[in-house]
Amino acid sequence: MKDAPLLTGAARSLFRLVACFALCYVIAAIEGAATAPQIAGWYATLAKPAWTPPNLAFPIAWTILYGLMAIALWRLWDRAPASAARRSALILFLVQLALNASWSPVFFGLHAIWAGFAIILLLVGTLAATMWQSAKADRIAAFLLAPYLAWISFAAALNGAVALLNS
Repeated sequence: MKDAPLLTGAARSLFRLVACFALCYVIAAIEGAATAPQIAGWYATLAKPAWTPPNLAFPIAWTILYGLMAIALWRLWDRAPASAARRSALILFLVQLALNASWSPVFFGLHAIWAGFAIILLLVGTLAATMWQSAKADRIAAFLLAPYLAWISFAAALNGAVALLNS
């Protein structure tokens, strides 16, 4: 007699969904821990362009974006059929997530504005590649990452402007 799988299809899918949310929000917590202590101090002293959003916009946007990222990752892991595109999309997703996780500790923690700018430019490129591969595996996953790419592109422009204004 063959052993029964540990999780049924629906339970496995739910487990994967929870794991994706946990992973994304752990990254959010790392980002927040590096960022929050610097907002009222160091960040407040920086020259910023007039189009800088209010500080409250950032945690609201990121909470939504991490949720969309988690669902996109879940769709790639759980819903997309096995393929080279799916494998590439998952690898690229994890690479962009690592870049995302490194930005705040570098920019806010180390006060390394230019290094943060280099990281966020790599993040934009890696995220675009993630979306490209995701679209081949699961179009909805790629679509769910579009607001994230828009926000990261805006953040890259903001990071670049802050770097220039404070050089």
